[in-house]
Amino acid sequence: MSVNILAVGDVSGEGALDFLCAKLRPLKNHYGIDLTVVNAENASVNGILPRQADAVLAAGADVITLGNHAFGKRPILPYLDECRYILRPANLSPLTPGRGWTDLETRFGTVRIVDLIGRCGMEFGPDNPFTAVERILKDERPAVTLVDFHAEATSEKLAMAYMLDGRVSALWGTHTHVQTSDARVLPGGTGYITDLGMTGPVESVIGIRPDQSVALFRGDPDRHPFESAPGPWKIEGAVFAVDEATGLCSAAEAIRITA
Repeated sequence: MSVNILAVGDVSGEGALDFLCAKLRPLKNHYGIDLTVVNAENASVNGILPRQADAVLAAGADVITLGNHAFGKRPILPYLDECRYILRPANLSPLTPGRGWTDLETRFGTVRIVDLIGRCGMEFGPDNPFTAVERILKDERPAVTLVDFHAEATSEKLAMAYMLDGRVSALWGTHTHVQTSDARVLPGGTGYITDLGMTGPVESVIGIRPDQSVALFRGDPDRHPFESAPGPWKIEGAVFAVDEATGLCSAAEAIRITA
């Protein structure tokens, strides 16, 4: 029997969060979704607050994943320890709060969800994600295993996907906020897309007001803190059809809805 997994790209800003909350359940109903994972590390532009995490879960997400802005808002730190439905990257320092993977009990059995962060182009030095995921997967694991790889380099994401092909049900990339056109099933049966894209304002530079991004790249010294661009809004992500017995993916489809 096949189950449908929805992965939603980085939620960027309060307006995007409101749009997600309004549209997620209809989106799940339309695609017959059985489990939903939402990357929401930019709900506060740089980080996420506990009330925002609660809103994402209440809207219909089963698990929230984070990335390089996981600790951008200090109030989230105790929340990461308290809530097992939000993940920070597993290959960060063991001194950081929270967890990097979880086994979720569902009506179709146990599902393992793993959050990883890449090292190419990042501003800090996490542990090697390739060796970290080997440690997570070395023991007996559920048939359905999902990976959010929050990384800058397309090559790093694709290399990870080939290494795990046939060993995980689906692996998707996050972080760049630009949806790629390569949603597919790899030869070994792993569903893949290099980047889910973004849940955020359509007319923006990866969620930020275009004039602010232009000022950054022009070298304007009198810049203001980044602000989310206004709507209209979009939700981008991917749907993976996974056999619950074998854990292999039979179909992968990129999706986008707009206001």
